[in-house]
Amino acid sequence: MITRYQTKEMTKIWDDESRFARWTQIEIAACEAFHARGEVSDEDIEAIRKGHHQNAERIREHEKETNHDVVAFVRSMSETVGEPACRHIHRGMTSSDVVDTALAMSLKESFEVVIPAAEALRDALAKQALAYKTTPCAGRTHGVHAEPTTFGLRLAGWHSEMTRHIERLKLAAADVSYAKLSGAVGNYSQTDPEFEAFVMNKLGLNVEPVATQVVPRDRHANALSALALLGAGIERFATEIRSLQRTDVREAEEYFARGQTGSSAMPHKRNPITCERLTGMARLLRGYMMSAFENVALWHDRDISHSSVERVICPDAFHVAHYMLLKMTSVIENLLVYPERMIENMNNTKGLLFSQTVLGCLLKAGLERQQAYKSVQTAAMRVWGGEADDFQSALLEEEMVKANVPEDVLAAAFSLDPYTRHIDTIFDRANIKG
Repeated sequence: MITRYQTKEMTKIWDDESRFARWTQIEIAACEAFHARGEVSDEDIEAIRKGHHQNAERIREHEKETNHDVVAFVRSMSETVGEPACRHIHRGMTSSDVVDTALAMSLKESFEVVIPAAEALRDALAKQALAYKTTPCAGRTHGVHAEPTTFGLRLAGWHSEMTRHIERLKLAAADVSYAKLSGAVGNYSQTDPEFEAFVMNKLGLNVEPVATQVVPRDRHANALSALALLGAGIERFATEIRSLQRTDVREAEEYFARGQTGSSAMPHKRNPITCERLTGMARLLRGYMMSAFENVALWHDRDISHSSVERVICPDAFHVAHYMLLKMTSVIENLLVYPERMIENMNNTKGLLFSQTVLGCLLKAGLERQQAYKSVQTAAMRVWGGEADDFQSALLEEEMVKANVPEDVLAAAFSLDPYTRHIDTIFDRANIKG
């Protein structure tokens, strides 16, 4: 991942030093399994535990000769451990035993960073949803005014979606926390299941029930899928904020800091740059997901077509997902909201947002639906065409309305009450309290 979008938490998990530290941890745990069986002496296990410190630069030097990173690592570790204890390092294992187990550890740790960040975003959404719980605004479908709603209800929907994302992330974290030490084709020809279980228990991982030379890649595809879906959710939030920040809407916008600039050419610009950035980054996550899906099908018991892909997509996907969560949380916490502008925009359509309630009044009066619909629509089209000053006065000129709906009942139809009367129930169902 380029430096611009890295997070320090993910860098600590995915840099080379951390990767080699995990490989070392796995090799030591394997040697401890043999030691527990009496197959490695006390002196040798102590030498292995003390001499395990790895230098990434030294490993890279070996790799220039071997053209194989795990072999280079084993050589480097053998140097630091020394004779005769080094003969036990990598005993009975194949490269993927180490690489896949270390990858499972990295993925598990990465989810342990991403999930709290997702929970923080959900908390920020809950706080803002409560703050604007009854703030009226125009609901829009197809980008056109539909019915009144509240800005808090919109945010409550985002909060509810984040709850689902969090649950999916937790399931994906559990699903990817599986590894194997079952050898070259997964049949334990050089070790046994008890050895594998001992090591996995030390590492906090689950044993892959049936492996080939690798852990099946559907687990990794599922993990990347959960991140891609999270990204799509953040993109949905970002797209709405971008739309609301348009000059001719301007109901909400990203915080614009003192000294910030929006354009090199136009000094007046306040652009939704963070939300636009997050929209683009969601596309990256979907691309990583597709690459992970293509990694599922490998030749026979394993090839390495997946390896080069995973070296890029796994760290990058978690960097991107974590970065997106941090940025969207900041956007939500600092969101600028303009309730007066929301009312102003609602009034731009001169009462048309209440058409369904008016239609309901005619239906309650006993009119046939098509007849009632045509009468209300006729009045609405006159407002759209500029032939009437507002919807309520246009309705009073419709004979069907005048004959069946008293003026006080018609006036009551333009109240916001029907659109907010159940909001407490919705917030309770979404577990938004405060």
